[in-house]
Amino acid sequence: MRNRLPANKEQKFRLILREIRENSRFDENEQYIQHGTTTVKEHCIKVAQTAYFMSHRLHITVHEEELIRGALLHDYFLYDWHEKSLKNSIHGFTHPGKALREASKDFDLTNIEKDMIQSHMFPLTVKPPKYREGVLLCIADKLCALQETIGGR
Repeated sequence: MRNRLPANKEQKFRLILREIRENSRFDENEQYIQHGTTTVKEHCIKVAQTAYFMSHRLHITVHEEELIRGALLHDYFLYDWHEKSLKNSIHGFTHPGKALREASKDFDLTNIEKDMIQSHMFPLTVKPPKYREGVLLCIADKLCALQETIGGR
């Protein structure tokens, strides 16, 4: 899926991404694989772009900055979940909480951003998103994960 945003929206996305990268451990995610051969960093960027593109393309009113930030930070757990261990065997259920704790160390998160991170694995986890931004994140995350897992990068 090629997401094309108007130049002003693309510029806004790049600015927020740069702020996240400069003020956190975000780039550490380059060393961890998420799905297939896609790193966690690449995955988070793709998911954020997809969610932002969907909001624009479908004319869904959202808090754009919070949508982008929450999506970029949704998998901010900072470990290799592929390593064999008991805690990693339930990663799908537990990583939203871990991502929220780690993101909260580096950022002042809004309620929308917190909710997005906590609920992005719905329906695997029982907490549904409260906000449109979280619903878009859930959909974008599943679309990107599917593409990364069975469709390559």
